[in-house]
Amino acid sequence: MAQVYRSGQPYGTGLPNRLTPHEVRTREFSPRRRGVDGDEVRAFLVDVADEVADLYRRLNLLDQENERLKRVLRDWQTLHTRECRPNRGHW
Repeated sequence: MAQVYRSGQPYGTGLPNRLTPHEVRTREFSPRRRGVDGDEVRAFLVDVADEVADLYRRLNLLDQENERLKRVLRDWQTLHTRECRPNRGHW
């Protein structure tokens, strides 16, 4: 999908920025006085990153399938158009 830019920013796409698995895995948090266990947070982030990576794989497969179906439909429409006889009626 082509993006339209205005002042260096995407304009009018309506899509949020996508979070990548790498961003999840490398996210750093500010320490707090009574914070949580850092190892647990990192383990959770790894699980989230794996889930995001799996979703990206599925999305890619669906995009490929969508393109294949559009191609098949266009081919069918072209073939069907050639077989149709022109309308010899009043309209």
